[in-house]
Amino acid sequence: MVVTNEKSVSEAIKYRRSVRVFKNEPIDAQKVTECIELATLAATSSNMQLWEFYHIVSPETIQKLTAASFDQNAAKTAQQMVIVVARKDLWRKRVQSNIDYLKSLYGDKPESSYSKREKFALNYYQKIIPTLYFDFLGIFGMIKFIAFQIIGLFKPIYREARQSDMRIVAHKSAGLAAQNFMISMAAINYDTCPMEGFDSLRIKKILHLPASSEINMIIGCGLREEQGVYGERFRIPFEDVYFKI
Repeated sequence: MVVTNEKSVSEAIKYRRSVRVFKNEPIDAQKVTECIELATLAATSSNMQLWEFYHIVSPETIQKLTAASFDQNAAKTAQQMVIVVARKDLWRKRVQSNIDYLKSLYGDKPESSYSKREKFALNYYQKIIPTLYFDFLGIFGMIKFIAFQIIGLFKPIYREARQSDMRIVAHKSAGLAAQNFMISMAAINYDTCPMEGFDSLRIKKILHLPASSEINMIIGCGLREEQGVYGERFRIPFEDVYFKI
């Protein structure tokens, strides 16, 4: 089910603020779920979708998460929470999902009859993506990094091949999805606050997440109190950040 937007995209973007204090009024969990569905439509590197979303509606769990988030008001007053988790460790599973999807599109035919474009797409997930994501104690990643820098002396090449680089890729995709979620919430007059201040180890224990997962952000959800928005929005002058070439 898709949320019926009450605001245009531009209106929702302008309406969205990081709300620090929420009203003690419930919000519809189903509508929040629908906004999370819209979050999964965000752009994602190589369609890998290395993310998970934990929708917290239990008051007891929210209380535990609040304590692990340093008791900040945006957590303490949240009616619900959404935890965005980066899952780089699931790359093999996501690769296989993409391969299965592509083969379902190609139909029941031998691989020898695949078109050039179909073979390229399969090769991308069967060889290129594993080459980028596979690593062992950072050793293989460093070998790839050095090799790519040398190749880059002679032609353009993708250079971010270390384990730390692929973590950044996963977090960028998770961040794009989180923004989709927050804009979708704003479109239906629901408010959010993305939080980075938390004890990630405690958060993972509360959610029973594996050590290989990484918390991208915690998003408090609710309806804004008047004092919940701390002043007018401040942004660096546009001409200081915009460069037309």
